[in-house]
Amino acid sequence: MAVSIKDVAKLAGVTTGTVSRAFNHYSDILPETKERIMAAARELGYVPNATARSLSAKRPPNICLIVSNIQSGDDRDAMLFLLLKGVISYAREHYLELTLYSLDSAEQQNISFTDYCSLHSISGAIITGVRTDDPYFTELIHSGIPVVGIDLPIAGEKTGWVSINNRAAAGEAVEALFRKGFERLLIVEGSPNTAVNAERLEGVRDAYRAAGRKLDESSACVVADFSEKTAEEQTSEWLKAHPAPDAVFCFSDLMALGVMEALKKRGLRVPADVSVMGFDGMPFTTLTDPRLSTVEQDMRAMGREAAAFLHGLMESACKPGHRTLPHHIRMRDSVGELQFVPKDTDVSLK
Repeated sequence: MAVSIKDVAKLAGVTTGTVSRAFNHYSDILPETKERIMAAARELGYVPNATARSLSAKRPPNICLIVSNIQSGDDRDAMLFLLLKGVISYAREHYLELTLYSLDSAEQQNISFTDYCSLHSISGAIITGVRTDDPYFTELIHSGIPVVGIDLPIAGEKTGWVSINNRAAAGEAVEALFRKGFERLLIVEGSPNTAVNAERLEGVRDAYRAAGRKLDESSACVVADFSEKTAEEQTSEWLKAHPAPDAVFCFSDLMALGVMEALKKRGLRVPADVSVMGFDGMPFTTLTDPRLSTVEQDMRAMGREAAAFLHGLMESACKPGHRTLPHHIRMRDSVGELQFVPKDTDVSLK
């Protein structure tokens, strides 16, 4: 049987009205009483109806964008800004309250996702930056709170996730480099414990298999944690032990910047000596010298789609699952022109 607010009140030794006021953060509830109620709710596995709480308080539903590990990110990474613009545009049009919260992996150890949402009166959440080894990853599925992940595959009764087809996109990028005639590739990965990195790596493997080639991951791949600085360092170290590759495929545009700097310091020209390709389609890719080839994804559209998906889950107007957005392979000056493909022209659309 489902746990009710009456069960929580009985275990905590208070009235149902007190439980309701505690979950709605009334200031007249003593801290020790609120903590006893929260402890009882955790013990019973009780999850309040966040949307009903918002409505009873005569407030619009409060959705939030929860960003994990933002402090460790690069200042030039515009993905979060573009994502937030998309979320804001949908929230404003549909009269939804929107808040932005930041927490890191360590903070996830201190408070459960359910309690975090209760503390901030969150009706539904869009999650980005969570890693597959973070405490929240498994809890998101079972929290009972509507959640939509960005590049985070979470499958539950009230959850969904939004992304491009990262596996196909990475595979198409490598296939494009193979069609150009490049044979010796260096693959610069992001963080191994992220879902998006795993999918992109599978796409690279797919492309190698389709071409009848063998990917030696021990010698042809480096891990750079989606960091420009780390990519520069790891590429520099790799170049000390290996001949220059024909081309480098990076799992992010930021890492591609680091790779280009490492090549430059080594006296290698892009693309005359080594071609470089990134991933994400950040605005700065049109301003680099040479202009960076990349896999484009529309982060603003992704934010808007995530907000619409979350709103639908909150109102039981749509089913949980996965929504896939388009991607484009964009060839620019950092990679020599592909055969039969004009420069700066899409070679795929999915």
